[in-house]
Amino acid sequence: MDPVIKVTDLRKNYGGLRAVNGVDFEIGRGECFGLLGPNGAGKTTTVKMLTCALPLSGGDITVEGMSVNKDPRGIKYILGVCPQEVNLDPDFSVLKNLLVYSRYFDIPYSEARKRAVELIDRFHLHDKLERPIEDLSGGLKKRLLLARALINRPRVLILDEPTTGLDPQSRRQIWDEVRGMKSNGLTTLLTTHYIEEAELLCDRLVIVDAGKIVEQGTPQELILKHLDGKGNLEDVFLKLTGRNLRDE
Repeated sequence: MDPVIKVTDLRKNYGGLRAVNGVDFEIGRGECFGLLGPNGAGKTTTVKMLTCALPLSGGDITVEGMSVNKDPRGIKYILGVCPQEVNLDPDFSVLKNLLVYSRYFDIPYSEARKRAVELIDRFHLHDKLERPIEDLSGGLKKRLLLARALINRPRVLILDEPTTGLDPQSRRQIWDEVRGMKSNGLTTLLTTHYIEEAELLCDRLVIVDAGKIVEQGTPQELILKHLDGKGNLEDVFLKLTGRNLRDE
């Protein structure tokens, strides 16, 4: 495996609480890799450290050989990040949200506008081009967040709980987009607490709980290892953690 992302003994403390406790994993080039776990498992904290938004308490993360401790600017430049929270600018239209964001990557205006219009068409937002963000539904906002994450044509895409709170139809529309990017070889890290989402999209995944990795492998490997191939990923998660993600 050619690791694009390497996480080594990653730790994050908040006072006496260790939110991430000695996490290790690698993500290969072109792979869709999942962090599957309940709310509070440390998934978003891990993502924030990987995206250089939160300092590490210990360990290291490298992205394309660059350490978050030494070259955060270089890492941010090659990442596309779709956050869990909707942080679109409410004062700007759909188009202007993309154009303003493109400035962080020094993309010339003419090129930024071209990319923005292409992404707006791709995510079926063309009839909302000049509409304010408050006019968008939850599903449309998520689509715009994903479009924004792609404006810089990233080498690595980070999706933090991309479908949380969406209705089933909107969720499947996001899944279709992620599968399309996956088929084009974009390296992707996905955090989720939806079993079906992880099983459908992830080449490999880690199961995380209470800041630790409980198990890792492909969905099929985990089912074979822990259930002799008789069951599904939800049954594996319940066996390993004693928790049912449907209750989260």
